[in-house]
Amino acid sequence: MLRKIETHVLAASLVLGVSPSLAEDINIKIGVLNDQSGIYSDLAGMGSVVAAKMAVEDFDGASKGINVEVLAADHQNKPDVGSNIARDWFDQQGVDVISDVPGSAIALAVSDLAREKGRIHLNSGAGTAELTGAKCSPNTVHWTYDTWALANGTARALVQQGGDSWFFISADYAFGKAMQQDASAVVEASGGMVVGSAAHPLGTSDFASFLLQAQSSGAKVIGLANGGGDTINAVKQASEFGIMQGGQSVAALVAFITDAHSLGLQTAQGLVLTEAFYWDQNDESRAWSQRFAEAHRGRMPTQVHAGVYSSIMHYLNAVEAAGTKEASAVMAKMKETPIDDPLFGKGEIRADGRAIHDMYLFRVKSPENSTGEWDLYETVATIPAAEAFRPLSEGGCPLVQ
Repeated sequence: MLRKIETHVLAASLVLGVSPSLAEDINIKIGVLNDQSGIYSDLAGMGSVVAAKMAVEDFDGASKGINVEVLAADHQNKPDVGSNIARDWFDQQGVDVISDVPGSAIALAVSDLAREKGRIHLNSGAGTAELTGAKCSPNTVHWTYDTWALANGTARALVQQGGDSWFFISADYAFGKAMQQDASAVVEASGGMVVGSAAHPLGTSDFASFLLQAQSSGAKVIGLANGGGDTINAVKQASEFGIMQGGQSVAALVAFITDAHSLGLQTAQGLVLTEAFYWDQNDESRAWSQRFAEAHRGRMPTQVHAGVYSSIMHYLNAVEAAGTKEASAVMAKMKETPIDDPLFGKGEIRADGRAIHDMYLFRVKSPENSTGEWDLYETVATIPAAEAFRPLSEGGCPLVQ
């Protein structure tokens, strides 16, 4: 009788497409590490925790012998705090995957730790393209966006529309520097020129001196290479100073729907930006986003939130397919399995860890063209996956043969 029961269990596992090893439960811990109290808390924060839990719920691991627990912590935008949390999670808490991690310096540190500890880092929130460049890791996937993709989308479009002279106001840390470098390269390759730049500390409240430098430069475009609360403050103060009314354009090189919502359409209208996701793109994105909003104070998801959900779903499906949570086996399965996602569409994960998918150029609507609180974007162009991200041969990733 015992032999018959064992045979029946094995047959059921094969019918369901589950590896026989899953007859014994796999227990997974996913840590969502991000800014939950500072300038990136709107674009990531608790919304990313909601997205992670939605992915776990939709995966329904309990029915597959895969038990998933979600942890969350606030890295306070401090590399030492983020690194200490990540190390404790890996060494003491048994965390298998760290997700999200906005803040490029923290993301790079977590990527190194994940490699050292044989765990996985699924990054949605950080911008630096170095995660899939010279500092790439076999244990890291960069899912949502990066500085190269944003520069390629926004800067190229504005130069083509006549914005051929630029002044950059950049956050003085890894992300801001990488964003300015990538955008400058695109501006110059497109026939424009960079006439100056100014760097500001993270979390700056007063942008007057930086904006005055940009205004006096005579540049046609002021490129903001910052994010979150810094971008919001810079755009608000640019509007107060009459910079846009004076004929200069302001380009938010990394901006999110939460930024446009906080600014209001009267201030944000006309901003051009590049993103990987918008809640109102199709029936599937609208349905998912409505579920998200019901769980997150009525707020629609950012591209970071969508990336947390999608990357975790892809990871969990890979665990099921591999029949193990061992990092190298799961990463191999993630890379060999095409992305076919209701939020990000079709794509793939390259050898350098870059998730490839379409990106979109959006323009913030004017108040009279908006039909509701979160009806904020119009689509200017779709940037195909094959063109949206830095070519594999140009990143300098040592994993690329």
